[in-house]
Amino acid sequence: MRQLISPSQSPALAAALEEGALAALAEVYAYPEQVKRGTPWLRANMVSSLDGAANLAGLSEGLSSEADKRIFGVLRALSDVVVVGAETVRAEGYRPARARAEFQAARTAAGQGPAPAIAIVSRSLRLDLTAPLFTDPLVPTVVITTEDAPGAARAAVAEVAELVTAGRGEVDLPAALAALTARGWTRQLTEGGPRLLAQLAAAGLLDELCLSLAPLLAAGDSPRITHGAAMAEAERMRLVSLIEQKGFLFARYCRTAVS
Repeated sequence: MRQLISPSQSPALAAALEEGALAALAEVYAYPEQVKRGTPWLRANMVSSLDGAANLAGLSEGLSSEADKRIFGVLRALSDVVVVGAETVRAEGYRPARARAEFQAARTAAGQGPAPAIAIVSRSLRLDLTAPLFTDPLVPTVVITTEDAPGAARAAVAEVAELVTAGRGEVDLPAALAALTARGWTRQLTEGGPRLLAQLAAAGLLDELCLSLAPLLAAGDSPRITHGAAMAEAERMRLVSLIEQKGFLFARYCRTAVS
């Protein structure tokens, strides 16, 4: 990787460009200090083609690269919880987050568990409860649903996961994130999908976007990284860093100044 843009507040970026420099990447992508004071910070990690496709043939894998996967792993290793929509869980075959030996000392020092929890947002609770997310998680999986979700489905989910209810008819995302924060999970990460990310952005909950831009033209009818919910007005984001490797761009944008 080579540096294209580096803000003065990210001196570790040059070191992070070296192959496998996970510790340096972790410093570059560190959460702001506010998370240590109990104030949450929600970042999204998404990948897109040059023409805005959020996936190829329904999966994000075709847009990814080794560097993208490295950053993906670092962002997970820094987080307390990964918030993801049920549609993405089904399409991408989500598995539990794993412990990373390289990050265990730092996580222990920060009072974090061995790996982030996966929190699934699902109104219908149409989930495969025999999947590893529910049968073999290192940290119990959380499912966020509505108060009026089907009773039988809620009971079944509660047997294999931690159930959080927020809202009626639609999941109340501010209440959902507040429930995660109440657990001490202030380092929040969402991996979408596009519908959930659009809802989070429209609700004014998204603090940061980590966007991997693949040097590909996809065409077709794939959604953008935000799809569905409309924002009252477009929100300007501030570029924090931009890294290039083999034509891939890895951008970090923040809504507000990082503390």
